[in-house]
Amino acid sequence: MRALGLRLAGLLRAGDLVLLTGELGAGKTTLTRGLGEGLGVRGAVTSPTFVIARVHPPLADGPPLVHVDAYRLGGGLEEMEDLDLDVSLPDSVVVVEWGEGKVEELTEQRLHVVLTRATGQDAPSGEGAGLSGEGFGDSGPEAAEDVRTVTLVGVGPRWAAEDFGALG
Repeated sequence: MRALGLRLAGLLRAGDLVLLTGELGAGKTTLTRGLGEGLGVRGAVTSPTFVIARVHPPLADGPPLVHVDAYRLGGGLEEMEDLDLDVSLPDSVVVVEWGEGKVEELTEQRLHVVLTRATGQDAPSGEGAGLSGEGFGDSGPEAAEDVRTVTLVGVGPRWAAEDFGALG
């Protein structure tokens, strides 16, 4: 997930909203850690579950990363207004974990990243197991126990011409 975040960071620019969807342990924060590294931001990217949002300023030219965890927020955008995401968005890359159904009103252009994790009997076994669908991930015995499927869905003209297959 970190390596995917590093590659995905190369596509991101100020004004981008990225929604991360996936169960606990699917890799949302790890992917965001890779995004932060790829964007060259300051500070360790960790889960903002208890502070709700963290801003990571750039170390050089580039946008800040605003990392939001909306897990404990029940309502829609109204409940998130105190975070001033609408003010931050034009100049930052805003990544929202658990944001589906909560922040889409911020912009008509966004990237949805859906992470699913196969566990137990759903996990493929054998040689070459890894991320399915988009072709991201590792292979080998450990990968068979920790398989993820990543689906990238761009919404709006900003994402219409992006070739997500080049990330794999």
